[in-house]
Amino acid sequence: MTSNSFFDEQGEQSLVKARIVEKYFSAWAKVMIATIKSSKIPNPNPRIAYVDLFAGPGRYKDGAKSTPVKVLESAISHPDMKNMLVSVFNDADVENYNSLREAINAIPNISDLKHEPQIVNHEVGENIVRSFQEGKLVPTLSFVDPWGYKGLSLQLINSVLKDWGCDCIFFFNYNRINMGLGNNAVKDHIDALFGKERASRLRELIDGCSSPQVRELTIIEAICNSLEEMGGRYVLPFCFKSSNGNRTSHHLIFVSKHVKGYEIMKDIMAKESSDQTQGVPSFEYNPATQQQPFLFELSRPIEDLEDMLLHEFAGKTITMNEIYRQHHVGRNYIQSNYKSALLSLEIKGIIDVYNPTGKKRRKGTFADHLTVKFPVKK
Repeated sequence: MTSNSFFDEQGEQSLVKARIVEKYFSAWAKVMIATIKSSKIPNPNPRIAYVDLFAGPGRYKDGAKSTPVKVLESAISHPDMKNMLVSVFNDADVENYNSLREAINAIPNISDLKHEPQIVNHEVGENIVRSFQEGKLVPTLSFVDPWGYKGLSLQLINSVLKDWGCDCIFFFNYNRINMGLGNNAVKDHIDALFGKERASRLRELIDGCSSPQVRELTIIEAICNSLEEMGGRYVLPFCFKSSNGNRTSHHLIFVSKHVKGYEIMKDIMAKESSDQTQGVPSFEYNPATQQQPFLFELSRPIEDLEDMLLHEFAGKTITMNEIYRQHHVGRNYIQSNYKSALLSLEIKGIIDVYNPTGKKRRKGTFADHLTVKFPVKK
């Protein structure tokens, strides 16, 4: 059930969330289209898909466009996308469903899309999961954004990820899930989200958590591990804090089976982070960050990265690109952070750097192809 006031006005958190989804959809679609077009196997009906299972109305009551409208507008403006995109928008709420139909039909040039958007009105449950499980999906980006957690399950996420080119972004309502872990009335929903055995272990673990921060990390680690175990190897959470910055409201979690999607989303989420310390993104939107800049200068993440690299690559000779590829998954660091850390180590004389091309380097740069020789551990 959606909140009556939730779609009254698009707040800053909703705007950030929508931007992340829109940016990833556009980047993902272009990669999928280029891959399909370059394939040597003929495809008489090439398609990609966008599926939104909790789509909401087409517009907020203040007139702001919702994500479905923005995704379709993006597709209309792209020659290949408008011919290849199949879109499905679902909302169980009849009022949202009617509003969405009206908003989509009013989009300028909506008829330019080769495949008319499908707008449906179903409860998300076992029947929808079964339909995804039994069919073979074209490359599909799925967005699962429930108000709470009803309908969100590992089975659902797995069903929309199982085929090639399929990624998923879902809304993880930390506040409600945190409370739900101790509530027997919603035990079945929590078990469906984490898996029955993991949910049981998680309840035991959080009982012994020493602080709210440790409790949150334990819960997020549990959902990430569950997704990885079912084959979603690359998982990336983005945290949203409350207006005062004291507690977590929710997370937007991305899951993919391919590192390319992970790298694209990591770059998008890094740019949407409200804070960067030494250029290292926080992967969170925190309205209080700009009010408390002093607190964020106390950590020195680039120096921490330098220490990690010296430890993990001790005695090895390896390119910058390979260092990044082997090390960045599961960490907040982006490619430019690795270049900063390696440049710092080079200036300090701790590592040796070689340019296999023999060309002169521009001062202050660290190209992907440069070869790094790390010292042996003492």
